[in-house]
Amino acid sequence: MRKLCVLGIFFLALMGSCSKEKLNEINTDPTKLTEDNYDPNSLLAQAQLKYANLGYYQLLYQSTMMQLLASTYYYYNNGDKYINVGSFTDYQGRIFDEGYTDASYIREMQRLARLKDPVAYKNLIAIGDMMFVLILQRITDTYGDVPYSQAVKAMQGVKYPVYDRQEDIYTQMLNDLETATAQLDTEKPGPSADLFYKGDISKWKKFGYSLMLRIAMRLTKADPEKARIWTEKAVGKTFTSINDNAILLTDASSFNSQNGTSLALRTFSDYLEVRWSKTLIDQLKNTNDPRLGVIGEVPKDGLAKNADQNLSGNTDATVQLGMPNGYDLQGGTTDISHSPNYPGGTGSGSDFAPLGKYSRPRTAMYLKLGGPIFILSYAEIEFLLAEAKVRGWNINGTANLHYTNGLTGAIQSLAQLDPLAAVDANKITAFVNQNPLDESSTQNALSAINTQYWVTTGTDFNFIEAWLNWKRSDYPKLIPVNYKGNVTNGTIPRRMIYLSTEVLNNPQNYKDAVARIAGGDVLTSRVWWDK
Repeated sequence: MRKLCVLGIFFLALMGSCSKEKLNEINTDPTKLTEDNYDPNSLLAQAQLKYANLGYYQLLYQSTMMQLLASTYYYYNNGDKYINVGSFTDYQGRIFDEGYTDASYIREMQRLARLKDPVAYKNLIAIGDMMFVLILQRITDTYGDVPYSQAVKAMQGVKYPVYDRQEDIYTQMLNDLETATAQLDTEKPGPSADLFYKGDISKWKKFGYSLMLRIAMRLTKADPEKARIWTEKAVGKTFTSINDNAILLTDASSFNSQNGTSLALRTFSDYLEVRWSKTLIDQLKNTNDPRLGVIGEVPKDGLAKNADQNLSGNTDATVQLGMPNGYDLQGGTTDISHSPNYPGGTGSGSDFAPLGKYSRPRTAMYLKLGGPIFILSYAEIEFLLAEAKVRGWNINGTANLHYTNGLTGAIQSLAQLDPLAAVDANKITAFVNQNPLDESSTQNALSAINTQYWVTTGTDFNFIEAWLNWKRSDYPKLIPVNYKGNVTNGTIPRRMIYLSTEVLNNPQNYKDAVARIAGGDVLTSRVWWDK
């Protein structure tokens, strides 16, 4: 498996870190970084940034697969229409490829911390284990069986790591997370380069238990008893408000288009050809959701105006219109101009008129170089607690209370994306009161909770999490696209394919893992917990 010992630009300064011998002090240039004078905290920030900033890969697949965004453009047919466009199948392996690079930063960080002072760096080491679990959960949830117990151990001589079964990975993740969270000590220093919580250990404790809850709830179909036990362990220790949201703030001033290294967010050009999906906008319209007048804008006609990031569109809730998934610009029966209620536009087809009056993500709020990336939110946790209560588990408070907290927190959190997205408190209260949890049946309650989880993660641009929870919960009930030439027989993908180079770099373990997948290494197969 490649990149197991590739530790990025930080390790170019640590050329001796993988050697068995260090140069004698007399031969060491005091101006160069070594294992002794290097601060391992920097590697935490590097891993956090790389883990968080996957917006482009989500755009190609999960954003449109989940009918949160839609696109008529060929480039986005991968997710919008389940077609493997050109060489973009390589992007399906990026979470695998880059995830293990992120994990290698964490393990090297811990190695250096233990080498320097394991007592002083106690919290950093424990947070490293929590980050490792965070990274590996996304990898295993995306692909299924993956390396865990032998992951990123090239320095220990593990050249061909085995692919652990996902069932075993989940057991180990929960145990590792519990141990790491318990080791956090508020009396000792926190990490100095922490992009999530600025070294606040009390917030990291809440994060640990909130992540434990999310991991546990992934098991509701595969192992409901284990899901219950671990969920109840986390109760009362999770996020308590949106102030606990795990968010990484990016920096537009650091954007460097030359080498791709950046603390910046997404670029406007990537999102120029997508719109909010009809499925999402209709959900907001049908419930009079106040987010409708916040998240979207109808752009001006014409390429020059449409492509001007500084030219805001119309944010009036009454004019917002979602674009249906599964349409193109090819002039045939699936051309967007033939879609129901097509609004039309002015100008020629070359200047974006075919997109008509469809709503795009509000540019000032979402499409900027500097801004926040949501990692895990209070709203998500409250929705999961509401579901756990509906299932009859030992959860403090009522299901409706947690649902209300989740809905309130979800809307409030939009202001963390941008002050423009702040919704009046009275409007939030009125909306929440008008939309209590429907507990007339378990099915109704689960549908409402997980539909709001989908809305929340979608409007936070956390598209991968929207997809993963949809797989787990089966809500909302999305109608798949059945576009000519799709590779899934008209079904929404349930997993991504492994990194293509694994068949060369780790052939036997890769083949063993694929042999355990019912249906093989394809988009329509399911991971273990996705029953």
